[in-house]
Amino acid sequence: MSGPAPSEAPSRRFPPRPESVASARRFVRSALSGTAPDVAETAELLAGELVTNAVLHARTEVEVRVDRTADRVHVAVADRRPDRGPVPHSWLPYAGTGRGLKLLEELSAIHGVRIGDNGKTVWFELWPDKPVPPSSPWDAVPSPGRTVTVTLIDLPYALHAAAQQHRESLLRELALLSFGPAAHDLPGDLARQELLTALDTSNLISACTTAAVQEEAPDSSTLCLRSAFPADAGPAVAALRLTLDLADSAAQQGALLTLPALPQVRSFCGWLFDQIVGQLSGGPPTAWTLFPHAPSASSTELAPWDAADVEASNVPTIAADDGNRIIAVNAAAAHLLGWQPDDLVGRRLTVLIPEHLRDRHAAAFGSLLLTGQPRILGRSIPLPALHRDGRLIPIRLRIQTQEALDGRTVFVAQLGARTAPAAPPGGDHTGHHTIRPQPGPSHPPAVRTRARAAGNPCTDDATLNRLSLLVDATSALTSTLDLTEGLHRVCRVLTRQLAQWCVVELLGEHERVERVCVVHRTPEALKPGVRLGALPPMSEETGGPLPRVLRGAGPLRLADVSSSGRLGSPLDESQEELFRQLGARTAIIAPLRARREVLGALTLVRGRDDPPFTDEDLPLVTDLVRGIALGVDNARLHEHTRRTSERMQRALLPHLPDVDHLELVARYAPSGADAQIGGDWFDAFVLPKGDTALVIGDVTGHDLQSAVAMSQLRNLLRGIAVDRQEPPAEVVHRFDLACHTLYPHATATCVYALVKGPEGGPWELRHSSAGHPPPLLTTEQGDTRYLDAGAGPLIGLDPDLPRVTADDPLPPRSTLLMFTDGLIERRGESFGDAMTRLRQHTAALARAPLDVFCDELVLGLGTDTTDDIALLALRTPPPG
Repeated sequence: MSGPAPSEAPSRRFPPRPESVASARRFVRSALSGTAPDVAETAELLAGELVTNAVLHARTEVEVRVDRTADRVHVAVADRRPDRGPVPHSWLPYAGTGRGLKLLEELSAIHGVRIGDNGKTVWFELWPDKPVPPSSPWDAVPSPGRTVTVTLIDLPYALHAAAQQHRESLLRELALLSFGPAAHDLPGDLARQELLTALDTSNLISACTTAAVQEEAPDSSTLCLRSAFPADAGPAVAALRLTLDLADSAAQQGALLTLPALPQVRSFCGWLFDQIVGQLSGGPPTAWTLFPHAPSASSTELAPWDAADVEASNVPTIAADDGNRIIAVNAAAAHLLGWQPDDLVGRRLTVLIPEHLRDRHAAAFGSLLLTGQPRILGRSIPLPALHRDGRLIPIRLRIQTQEALDGRTVFVAQLGARTAPAAPPGGDHTGHHTIRPQPGPSHPPAVRTRARAAGNPCTDDATLNRLSLLVDATSALTSTLDLTEGLHRVCRVLTRQLAQWCVVELLGEHERVERVCVVHRTPEALKPGVRLGALPPMSEETGGPLPRVLRGAGPLRLADVSSSGRLGSPLDESQEELFRQLGARTAIIAPLRARREVLGALTLVRGRDDPPFTDEDLPLVTDLVRGIALGVDNARLHEHTRRTSERMQRALLPHLPDVDHLELVARYAPSGADAQIGGDWFDAFVLPKGDTALVIGDVTGHDLQSAVAMSQLRNLLRGIAVDRQEPPAEVVHRFDLACHTLYPHATATCVYALVKGPEGGPWELRHSSAGHPPPLLTTEQGDTRYLDAGAGPLIGLDPDLPRVTADDPLPPRSTLLMFTDGLIERRGESFGDAMTRLRQHTAALARAPLDVFCDELVLGLGTDTTDDIALLALRTPPPG
């Protein structure tokens, strides 16, 4: 069934020329005359593919033999290059080469290759009327002579596939060119024999790495390959590199149909060739993650692109293909620009670009594809985006490339809004979902096939346990806003079900590494001396598993921790010291990756009493770190937002004036929730006539928009007060009228007061309130009274409503307190009871220093508040 065709079968020999492909197809069609048309056409197609491969790669005379019986068709294609066996490729829908053998696998009943002393024969059979057996793998052709094992550490397989595809496309075009009359036009005076040697060397590299990929573990963003190369292949690989440089230069100049390599592909090819040549010469391996890259070619996102990652991101993100069409978009980006996600998929990017920038975008995008030279890749660029309603939205754009397993290069753009509405909480609630063109799985096809064939089906209990662990880990991390505590809780969950030890290191600014937690299944087993906190920084000498993971590799399974030797770096030695302290036997180190950045690493450790980790544990760990990384990122974003918002709020609050005869103290305490920003404000300033103006206010809302409105209204009131210097009721009236005109949708409360009187007294307070809690006056003896005679409607209700100015004396050594409602309001307590409680506190503090007075009020009353607190206190001097 799989033997050679009978010797009497029709055969014909063809020269190694491109036109032989058409001649061979005509011969097969003639030999199968009378056979069912679909069978003859399939045989003709597959024979043409095999002859094409023989012409390009064997470059010897080709013999085609066809045998037909009643129930099958047998076709064999022979050449005289036994050292160059078939190099199967994964099926890449967008690839331009490498489809011939895949077509053979899919369309033939059986196939194979026979290697002899003087040549090889690739054959296939078609069985029109019989069941087709499962497809079988191609037999590997061993390399002749002595070989050397080359170790390729942290190889990103999606980028590897893209680089291989581009390399083969360039060489294929040059090879076809060399057969024609324009052979003398090969780039850089490249000789035809040099080109053919480069083609053979490229096939050798593809064959060696493909065989190694099939033996690798699934579910990791990178692979660690051990490939056997001929010991004398170094000079040929170096020559291949020179040939590809000449070809890429020609492509950049538009002399070839194949587009030039993008930066990440050029960088990867340089690393790959360096590793092969260097290790064949006896040098040590260097991991891809530790290899220096140009900024436009570097990324810690080493996994294949997956549209699901775009959809899951909270950062506005859009992905486009090299045709400038949107292939994925998340709800955050769609909301920012006024679209539904499924309405954007399939459209050209220009729909989101202002008209005056579209030509520049087309020129820049075309220049990148046609020259391979980036201008904005990896950089943060401020520019406007076009909202669906025609508005321009200021954004900051960051574009990076990522390879997909289907053969495409995807351009992933993250949009940082400089001024724009926030995405709706919890994503898109409209019921629309992003439509994506089947992004495919996230590990190599060869690996997927092996994993399915070798692995046992998961039982229902195992699946439920896996889901339960994922849910428990996510719940543990999200049960608190404190990041360190959340990570401790996650580690406790993992040590109960998956590992003996669990360690988390986080990556900070300037590549600072901090070990935030070390957790053991039995808390008592944690011995003193385990290092927490800052670790030695990463450097060029760091080459151990932890720095590799922090630069994007992994998950990495360490089968025998004790066998790893010291690598000389302080960070590597710190990690090995930890393993010794933990009594580690095996470990898995996985990157915590979110928003296309590595945030840290999770290390799971098993000791000598536990079964070792295996490759079957990697998919679960991959799912775990995805959820943990998202939680870490959310916690960091939350904390960053809180700090930024509080700094902004405090920057908006004024410095109190220095008034010789009056003592002024203010306090602002943000709420314990959300962004620590809102509309509470206080103000104090001296008017040109010498009176001291006091203001307390609260703009409706508790967000950035409220804080901006607060700043605008505060400055507006300041300007009116200084310009007019009228009684408080008139100032508040003008303020209300201005707000109604300039900010018709804003509402606010405030008290505007003037402290009048000579330096030695007596002093009086003239004040008018707009819907705000009244000031509280506390005498030195502890008597308290709310000054509510100046009450009036809130700002923004009706500027024509009447307002009054109240006058109240301020006794010597008395304390005037102006405050916002966050100081007193409590859930379940009436407003009257809250006001009474405040009077009791101020009475008890009547003789305390004014700083202490304010601090004790915030401590005593503000502990459980969910609102901001602003207060302004004034104390008059003693008599005389």
